[in-house]
Amino acid sequence: MNIEVFDDADSVARAAAAAIAADTRAAIATRGRFALAVSGGHTPWIMLRAPAGEDIPWAGVHVCQVDERVAPDGHTDRNLTHLRESLLQHAPLRPEQIHAMPVETADLQAAATQYALALREIAGSPPVLDLIHLGLGPDGHTASLVPGDPVLDVTGADVAPTGVYQGRRRMTLTYPMLNRARRVLWVVTGSEKVEMLRRLRDGDLSIPAGRVRREQALLLADRAAAGQLNAEYKRGG
Repeated sequence: MNIEVFDDADSVARAAAAAIAADTRAAIATRGRFALAVSGGHTPWIMLRAPAGEDIPWAGVHVCQVDERVAPDGHTDRNLTHLRESLLQHAPLRPEQIHAMPVETADLQAAATQYALALREIAGSPPVLDLIHLGLGPDGHTASLVPGDPVLDVTGADVAPTGVYQGRRRMTLTYPMLNRARRVLWVVTGSEKVEMLRRLRDGDLSIPAGRVRREQALLLADRAAAGQLNAEYKRGG
């Protein structure tokens, strides 16, 4: 895992945007398409607005979701709401290039299977996403893979529903899907992440984030999240 530390969250978001833009151009030049999966969070919405002005062949981009809360369409709890605001208003993407998790369906298990099939159409069988963006929670969760949830043990499905976490059930990509990605981009900001960032860096398998494959992973953090790791890693611009 490569780690870079930046002064603040905005700098992290800009660096993440640049990494996504570079990977997009390379993937489309090589394979004709770029399949990206995005998590929620405040910094990612800044991150997604930044590439809008970049020289990117947007027609070949597919944007998927890493996870989603079960809530009505347009609700502020939905990652999709912010994803659409960040991308559709700032980049020449068509609505159909954003692939929403179908969390409004009553049968969440069937909906998860449906989304897994959609990923196959986008990224092959088994689906391999070009880049998966992940965040890190103060409890060590990533995506909606939270401590103690049975979804942590799912190995036979790429997408699965979860139990209730912070008031809502969710749908999430599982470890098999995350660990097939060509690249994982961690975006970690805030002083409440210091301990978990250290444990992630050390490969601590007792936290959900620690079970994500470390090869081809890039972690971008601000100084607040990096804590004592600041002196160990190069400072970004």
